[in-house]
Amino acid sequence: MYERDRDTIYAREIGADPSTRKEIGYNFDPRTSDGRPLFDHMKESQMWGEIHREARTNIALQKALDRAIMIYRLSKDKPL
Repeated sequence: MYERDRDTIYAREIGADPSTRKEIGYNFDPRTSDGRPLFDHMKESQMWGEIHREARTNIALQKALDRAIMIYRLSKDKPL
């Protein structure tokens, strides 16, 4: 079964709990590099800013960010 919530398209088994649905697509936005809606990019950038600000006082979050940055940089040098 397919469902649409604003610009996002979801799929789930008929009769299954709505929380089990999986995102399968969205309306293509030519203003962005991956076609996702510009609003989604803006919200994601805002979230990353909030994460970085929170990491200043949250040691566990800062360590997780450090690991993610390390993996990102390593993957840029040599694809996994």
